[in-house]
Amino acid sequence: MPESHASANRLADETSPYLLQHADNPVDWYPWGDEAFDKAKAEGKPILLSVGYAACHWCHVMAHESFESGTVASLMNRLFVNIKVDREERPDVDQIYQQALALMNQQGGWPLTMFLTPDGEPFWGGTYFPPEARWGRPGFPQILERIAQVYEEQPDDIGKNVVALRDALGKLATPQAGGQVNPEAGLQAAQRLARQIDPFHGGLGEAPKFPQPAILKLLWQAWLRSGQAPLRQGVELTLVHMSQGGIYDHLGGGYARYATDEAWLVPHFEKMLYDNAQILDLLTWAAQDASEPWKRDLFAQRARETVAWLLREMLAPRQAGGEPCGAFAATYDADSEGEEGKFYVWSAAELAETLGSETALFAEWYDVTVNGNWEGSNILNRLGRLEPGDRETEAALAEQRAKLFARRAERVWPGWDDKVLADWNGLMIAALARAAPVFAEPEWLLAAERAFAFVVEEMQEAGRLRHSWRHGRLKHPATLDDYAFMADAALALFEATGKRVYLKQAETWVGVLDRHYWDTEGGGYFLTADDTERLLVRPKHAHDNATPAGNGVILQVLARLWHLTGETAYRERAEATIAAFSGELARLFSAMASLLLGSELLQDGTQLVVVGNDDDPNMKELLAARWRLSAPTLVLQTAAPEEHLPLLHPAHGKGQVNGRPAAYLCRGTACSMPIVDPQELAGTLREARG
Repeated sequence: MPESHASANRLADETSPYLLQHADNPVDWYPWGDEAFDKAKAEGKPILLSVGYAACHWCHVMAHESFESGTVASLMNRLFVNIKVDREERPDVDQIYQQALALMNQQGGWPLTMFLTPDGEPFWGGTYFPPEARWGRPGFPQILERIAQVYEEQPDDIGKNVVALRDALGKLATPQAGGQVNPEAGLQAAQRLARQIDPFHGGLGEAPKFPQPAILKLLWQAWLRSGQAPLRQGVELTLVHMSQGGIYDHLGGGYARYATDEAWLVPHFEKMLYDNAQILDLLTWAAQDASEPWKRDLFAQRARETVAWLLREMLAPRQAGGEPCGAFAATYDADSEGEEGKFYVWSAAELAETLGSETALFAEWYDVTVNGNWEGSNILNRLGRLEPGDRETEAALAEQRAKLFARRAERVWPGWDDKVLADWNGLMIAALARAAPVFAEPEWLLAAERAFAFVVEEMQEAGRLRHSWRHGRLKHPATLDDYAFMADAALALFEATGKRVYLKQAETWVGVLDRHYWDTEGGGYFLTADDTERLLVRPKHAHDNATPAGNGVILQVLARLWHLTGETAYRERAEATIAAFSGELARLFSAMASLLLGSELLQDGTQLVVVGNDDDPNMKELLAARWRLSAPTLVLQTAAPEEHLPLLHPAHGKGQVNGRPAAYLCRGTACSMPIVDPQELAGTLREARG
């Protein structure tokens, strides 16, 4: 049953916590859909589209200042038809109108405030607007009245804006095609990007700083391929400062969305599932092959703490307050009690009250002072002490963190968005499946399998994925990202477990994409299906944003499927995907790391086939040799002695040696001689990844 609200608008029947936050506004909000557009056409009114999400601080600010104001709401209701959208539920809608805002030479972000014709075509917009003129911005009521006046009195000007934006959006949805990518393109892009790494604090560019995991993955993979130390150094520098900075939650685990400063001290305090999934992948790689033992230990510790947070706080419930469903929730808010970061920061007095005589040691290591390091409060961090203390000191600090964690749990918690998104769950399932064997954590793998089973069993209708689920209700058609990220998760689980049901599921989802999302004229996959509601444009791109591009990830899936099965159809579709977007690389290489990673996997991927029984100790030792090594372009496949790999697979017919498990390293159509010694396999793998 939907959650009950004494509502003045139509959002009370929605599932999104963000939309439900606005169900009691005096604004006559509509959800995205025909009802709103039909009303606008019937009354000849423009549409005010407001897009945000539950964890967004400035969305809350604008809501309190304007959408809860009877005066402002009265203006909105009289002059516009008002539509509220959760950008996490409708990434397709958000993407189109963010692009429209960018075409107006304005900075994008949330809340997104767009003004549309009754046909949904944009003609003007912005992001946050204050309730009265300040910071050089007009007040929101003034904007409402002026937009309505221009719409009424200057239809020709509105029409010109609409046509110009419509044409420009159409061009953005038609990326520049090209040929296959030069094998050195990824390395060259990584070398250029490495020069942009802040040499003091890590991260790309200046404040605000985002983790940008796709770029860091590109740098790491380029180091593995080339051995060029600065590439690894850039990744390690960034991960160390992020992991010791205020962007990391030193008490509860997990990383915040981004830092507002260049040193990673001050986070924007919201925690997102997708950030932590991608960072977990990086931590796993770096824990395997960082340059110094203390760094490997740090990254392993942060990985374990982040997964502990995930499994403690991010399991979505079947119903409000009910048992976990197995899948993962979306976000934690930046705000609690109406203040950004209040849940996470500390005064020196509260710290002393909690720790007593232990306060001095903790304050020294975690940058706590009477005056604070941020707006009079203290954000816990170890930026002044990047390297660990001795064993005794670290043990004492761990006990103190536990006391502070218990004290913090008594505070008013930030808002929790407990909806389940297929794409974000795909990212986290894949990261857990890849991390579990590296850290020898079988419970992580079980958690990944449970989440995967939930999506398969509860988030599909008639063999098609849906995008969002909350408290038993499915919403919205799946996007390319849902299929791509879940297919990647399926293959990660296949490599970690050897269960062929996961390989089969990945192939099934790729089949759905080929039928409903493939661009038969230009190649590549559209963001939306051919039978999804018609939007202004059907987006198609390969640009990474906060999450990797769906086309970049599905390229990696296709490459893995080709290596795993030997089916040339997967390689041909992968090559066509590369060609559809490669013409953009010259000018947008920094935004296309996932596509470059996929191209390298297709061209240079190596497959490790291990034949043996799962319970054989020698089999386990061979597999352990693989998991000790960071090798993103290595594709693992296990097979029982009596099992036959596909006829087209290069290891077809390969088996054990004198009853002992054997490993085969395959490139293209050729495989190595069998390897039965784990140490020999480890050396061979290390040589092969370069």
